[in-house]
Amino acid sequence: MKRKYILPFFLLFQILFLRIIAFFPEVVERFYSNGLYVFIAKTLRTVLGRIPFSVGDVLYGILILYCLYWIYKNWRLPWKPKVLAVVSFISVFYFMFHLLWAMNYYRVPLFEKMNIAREYSEEDLFLFTEIILAKTNEIQFEITKNKNAKVINPYLEEAIFDKTQNGYDHLAKQYSFFTYTIPSRKKSLFSLPLTYMGFGGYLNPFTNEAQVNDKLPMVGFPAVVTHEMAHQMGYGSESECNFIGFLACIKNEDLYFQYAAYSNALRYCLNNVARKNEFKFKQLKKKLNKGILVNYQESENFWKQYDTIIDKGFHLFYDQYLKANQQQDGIESYSKFVDLLINYYRDKPLN
Repeated sequence: MKRKYILPFFLLFQILFLRIIAFFPEVVERFYSNGLYVFIAKTLRTVLGRIPFSVGDVLYGILILYCLYWIYKNWRLPWKPKVLAVVSFISVFYFMFHLLWAMNYYRVPLFEKMNIAREYSEEDLFLFTEIILAKTNEIQFEITKNKNAKVINPYLEEAIFDKTQNGYDHLAKQYSFFTYTIPSRKKSLFSLPLTYMGFGGYLNPFTNEAQVNDKLPMVGFPAVVTHEMAHQMGYGSESECNFIGFLACIKNEDLYFQYAAYSNALRYCLNNVARKNEFKFKQLKKKLNKGILVNYQESENFWKQYDTIIDKGFHLFYDQYLKANQQQDGIESYSKFVDLLINYYRDKPLN
């Protein structure tokens, strides 16, 4: 076989291999997620974690510039060598992506690992929403001493990064597999583009840095950080990372972290209720402290000012990306963490 065809054929091999390995999540869990990946993640975070800026964003910037240069330099070439070159690049990129992080998409699902049921009834949803609504009201009032006042998070981003460890330390005492060490949490250099794309953050799979959009309203910032940290620990599912991030926030001793988690989860629950029963949704909404509604409106106003065709395009792309990586609900999988919450707390107090 000619050398120029090796990498394109290797891409086909990788795709076939992933189709097969998807049937063996226990193998991925044991040998990759709890084996090779642990070494890779700790090494990357040890080397890059103390660097104050996002190395991954810099690398992405260089890659984008190189791709533009390559297109400019080679656009006159015949189509065949161009296609082979592009496919060869994709093959290497695809390999490194899965080697360094993305094999975690194929690990044992968290609901199996934690023995959490998947199904719930409409009544289960309504009952849980009532409970979490009361808890959110309680935390909001504890912070503000005024039901009508919005919560204002007083911390800067770096302080929030530091405080996230407290919640994960407490969570690890209950579940050792949620232990988080060697921090690498950073403000993204691409925060403005991320905002226009409609994203609060992302994990760079090549550097294992948790990138967070520093344009976000601070009131919800802790929930985004803990979500991205869950990705760093090797969880690929968006619903699972929402769930883990929620647990890490409510285990935190800081009330602002607790409020970020409860108010975020409540919003997802209320959205699910609204889809099932509009009358029940209106009943529940009336019970909300007005300060919480002000925070929700503040968040909605923030995203509205960046609402363009760009974010719709990227959400469509990301929806297909998630579906291609073991998350059949696509971008709706974010809200699926309500399933985990309801069933996890079926026999536990909400704390």
